[in-house]
Amino acid sequence: MIRLMKVLNGRILDIGGGGEGVIGRLYGGQVTAIDNRREELDEAPGGFEKAVMDATNLSFADSSFDHVTSFFTLMFMTAEEQRETIKEAARVLKNGGEIHIWDCEITSAYPEPFCVDVEIQLPTERISTTYGVGKLDGQDRNSIVQMCVDAGLVFVRDNIGEHGFYLCFKKENEAWPEISGESIAKQM
Repeated sequence: MIRLMKVLNGRILDIGGGGEGVIGRLYGGQVTAIDNRREELDEAPGGFEKAVMDATNLSFADSSFDHVTSFFTLMFMTAEEQRETIKEAARVLKNGGEIHIWDCEITSAYPEPFCVDVEIQLPTERISTTYGVGKLDGQDRNSIVQMCVDAGLVFVRDNIGEHGFYLCFKKENEAWPEISGESIAKQM
């Protein structure tokens, strides 16, 4: 059972936010949910913004969101798509913002598809769903952690449950470049 409480402030980009629309249900108008399939967005309940968009090539400006979420979405991507999605998520995240990822370990999803049953408890409702995928790329917690670190994100916390894992990373404030007196003189 995944228990979610409303604890995030500010604008939230929910990657793969169609279907059950879990994050949109919880945070309502704070959420911009994207999915690359219109029918998934149409299936999701209302109350939040929705856009058909490729997560590997986001059309948002840099530093547009306070938080980025991915709720059992990376499992539907190849390893290369996951890497590009995480890089784009880091790009549109404000300094000091966090990326929240819920997903699962997949050792094999081909030729037999991989399925996971997920129970989600929100403050006002309970959702039961099954996520299933058939793909050649496996994934695990460590591969996702490495992709986030490679994108310049800093590990904050995690939680490993019976059917999956939760990861939280932060985009640290970008450091000012070191400038010596000599390099300042050259710029003048």
